Amino acid sequence: MERIGGVDVARGVAVLGMMSAHVGVAGPDLWSTDGWLGVADGRSAALFGVLAGLSIALLSGGPRPVSGSALGRARVRIAVRGGLLLLLGMFLAALGAPIAIILQSYGLLFALALPVLRLPRTSLALLAVAVALGGPGLCFALTDTLTSAGRPPTGLLELLVAGYYPAAVWLAYVLAGLALGRSDLRSTALRVRLGLLGAGLAVAGYGGGVLLTAMAAGQSAQVLRLLSVEPHADSTFEVAGNTGVAFVVIAVSLVVADRWPRVVYPLAATGALALTAYSTHIVAIAVMGDEVVREPQVTVHLGFLVTTLVLTSLWRAVLGRGPLERAMHVVSTSVAASVVDRDESPAGGSGSIGPQGQVGPQGQTSSRLQPADVEPAESPAPTAPPPGAPRR
Repeated sequence: MERIGGVDVARGVAVLGMMSAHVGVAGPDLWSTDGWLGVADGRSAALFGVLAGLSIALLSGGPRPVSGSALGRARVRIAVRGGLLLLLGMFLAALGAPIAIILQSYGLLFALALPVLRLPRTSLALLAVAVALGGPGLCFALTDTLTSAGRPPTGLLELLVAGYYPAAVWLAYVLAGLALGRSDLRSTALRVRLGLLGAGLAVAGYGGGVLLTAMAAGQSAQVLRLLSVEPHADSTFEVAGNTGVAFVVIAVSLVVADRWPRVVYPLAATGALALTAYSTHIVAIAVMGDEVVREPQVTVHLGFLVTTLVLTSLWRAVLGRGPLERAMHVVSTSVAASVVDRDESPAGGSGSIGPQGQVGPQGQTSSRLQPADVEPAESPAPTAPPPGAPRR
C-alpha cells in the first residue's frame, strides 16, 4: 500500500502546531488578537495521538488487518518502535528543555495497542469511548490516593495514570485512530462522514464541558476537573473535543492532499519526517535556552516553522525518509525478520520466505499487500504553563 499523502499532511499540521505551542506567542484569552494561537494547545498533541493509532493500523494492514505470520511481524515492528520511542524520549528529556516530552508515553501506548490489532472497527470505536469515559476518573482517583498517601506515581505508573500524557486516558486517542485506520481513507463518503463526526464531537465535547462547568460553579475542584476542557485537562469532555478536531483535520488533509498535492507538499514532507522534525526542534530549544519557551518571540516562532518546512521539503525530495524514520524502519523491520521469519522455516510448515522477508503462498501474504511504512508522529502541545513548568 502506497503512502497516503493526506495522513502526512495531517502530521505536518500537528508538527507545526506543536512548535507553535512551544515557541509561539499566545495570550491567555483564546479569542483575543494574540490568543488565537492557543488553539494549538492540547489539540496538537491529541492529533498526534490519533495519528499514532492510524499509523499502527496502517502498519498492521489498514482496512484489512493482517493475520498469521504477517500479524506477528507487525506486532514485533510496533513493539520495537515503541521501545525506541521510549529510549528517544528519555534522551530528549535528559537535555533539560522546558518541554514535556510525549515520546515515553507514546512508547507505552504502542505496547498497549498490541492486543487489539485484530479487533474490528466497531469494537475499537466502542473501546475508545469506554476509555474516554472511564479513564479520567480512574487516573484522577488513583493519583490523588497515592499522592495523599505520600507515594505519588513514578516510573511506569506515572506514565500510565499521571503526568501530562496519562496513557490510561490517551489510549482513547490511539484507539480512535486505530478504528479510523481500519476504514478506507480514500473513500469520499468516509471523508465526509469523518468531517461531520469530528465537528459533532468538537461541539459536544467543548460545548458540553463549558456548559456543565458553568452549571457546576462552586463545586469542588475534583468535580470541576472532570468537566474541564482546558488544554491537557484529560477530562472526558476534552478528549471528545480534541478527537473531533483531529478527525476534522485528518478529513480536510485527505482532501487537500489529493486535490493540491504540490501546494501542500511542504506540509506532507514535514509530516513524513515528523519524528525527526519533532526531535530536532527539542534539541534546538535545549541549545537556544529556556528563554525561547519562557519569553517567546514572533520572529523565533516563524524561524522554527519556515526552517522546518524548508529543510524537510529538501530532505524528502532528495533523500526520502528522514534519518530517525529510516533508523526506526531498519531496526524494527530487521528485528521482526529475525524473530518471526526465523520461526517460519520450511520445516515448521509456515511457508517459504520470499524476498524482503515476505511469506510465500502458504503464508497468504505478498509484498504488494504490506501496509505503507508510515512513521508515527509525536508531540507535546500546550502553552502558557505556570512559571517553571514545562510546556507541553
